[in-house]
Amino acid sequence: MTPRLNVLVLPGGTDQSYRPFRATQGTALRMYPFTWSIRAKFGSAVDVRQVRYRVYGWNGGQASPLPYARAALDSITRDNPDVPVVLIGHSMGGRVAAHLGADPRVTGLLALAPWWQHRDWRRIRRGAHVRAIHGDADTLTSARRTAEGIAELRDDGYDATFVSVPGGRHAMLDHISLWQGSALDVVGRALAEGA
Repeated sequence: MTPRLNVLVLPGGTDQSYRPFRATQGTALRMYPFTWSIRAKFGSAVDVRQVRYRVYGWNGGQASPLPYARAALDSITRDNPDVPVVLIGHSMGGRVAAHLGADPRVTGLLALAPWWQHRDWRRIRRGAHVRAIHGDADTLTSARRTAEGIAELRDDGYDATFVSVPGGRHAMLDHISLWQGSALDVVGRALAEGA
């Protein structure tokens, strides 16, 4: 059965590091419950894949995760042609999602406590649905910047929503039903709207 929606889950990382990215590191482990819950709830209606980068860091202008994320986007759309894509990215993965959001195959994205630098949200193509969730107790990435980005997108005519998590921290180990429920809501909405 051909899925009706492709979903890429994009883990976080760090600013500078050439340490190899491993499937067992904390940033990857943090996202498996999102991947598994989407698969469990929507079954064959979605093809959901969690992306692995080569190294752990963004590494300045090298933007090290992007070639691997783009390859994952190409792979999932090659396997399921003409099926739209929703991106779910945490922290650095939210930055990766914003960059991939320029691609016309991407119809929506969920940024979880995104590490948006240099107004990365401006890369997201017009017409994509955007939701960002950020804890107000996050000390690693800026909830204020995320809210600013979503407000700018909304003012520019995007379907963009910001959700603040009171007391929410960067690791998303609090308010778990809100964080994970938002991912399920975004995927469910994309399926209901025919993405």
